[in-house]
Amino acid sequence: MFNPGMIFQFKNMWERFQRNHPKFPRFLQVVGSECMQAGTVIEISVTKANGENITSNIKLNEEDMELIAAMKEMARQS
Repeated sequence: MFNPGMIFQFKNMWERFQRNHPKFPRFLQVVGSECMQAGTVIEISVTKANGENITSNIKLNEEDMELIAAMKEMARQS
C-alpha cells in the first residue's frame, strides 16, 4: 500500500544526504545527463572501514535505458 508520509520522510533524508555530501548529487546529475547510454559501464567500489574493498560493475543495455528514462521522467514530475 502507498504511504504518502514515506515520500516526505525520504525527501527529508535525501536533503540531509545532500547537505552531508554536496559533491555526490552533482556527480549524479552529470553522469545522468552526459554518460547514460547503452554500452556504458557503471562500476561501484566500496571500501569498508577495515580497508576491505568490494567492486562490481554493470554494462547498460537498451532495457536498462528504458528504466533510466522512466526514472528521469518520474523525477521531473516530482
